[in-house]
Amino acid sequence: MNFIIFFAFLISFVLAILSGSTKEYTEVLLSESASAVTLCINICGSICFWSGIMKVAESSGIVKKIAKLLFLPISLIFKGIDKNGKAIGYITLNIISNLLGLANASTPLGIMAMQELYKEEGCQGVATDNMVMLCVINSASLQLFPATVAAMRTAYGSDNPLVILPAVWVVSILAFAVSVTVAKILSKTFPYKKAVEK
Repeated sequence: MNFIIFFAFLISFVLAILSGSTKEYTEVLLSESASAVTLCINICGSICFWSGIMKVAESSGIVKKIAKLLFLPISLIFKGIDKNGKAIGYITLNIISNLLGLANASTPLGIMAMQELYKEEGCQGVATDNMVMLCVINSASLQLFPATVAAMRTAYGSDNPLVILPAVWVVSILAFAVSVTVAKILSKTFPYKKAVEK
């Protein structure tokens, strides 16, 4: 990603010189840099709020109750997962935060879920099917309420930041369905084999 960003910056700089628009290029570069900082501050409040809600839900035991309610659908996707383990709790939090559109909040939860799956399944240097599925689901990011996108649209002055909801639902459901299906097919085609320690 760093290479892509650097390459885009370099190409735009060269084109600005060739077209004789270095003044406009510099003005946009400086103004948009300041705008990016302002945008981050605006989004930070929304992320902090929802992350706090998730933390309260975890501390109060609500997450464990939700995990029990969601165990059946989660167990259909994550085969052999421990019903009372920590992994399912973090997976549940990860899915909920994705449903709320909190990509930044879901990432650390996904990492903790991955660590717990590593402990529970005793993998040795090879990702299990459940670990791959967690990565796929986290990347597909099934969303019901895109909080981060809504916050960005509000920061940029949108009169109706949630007008995109139908499009978000359709795209995220399709991405989720296709991703999970492909992951399941590939897990059957290339079954997980536990690495043997030398």
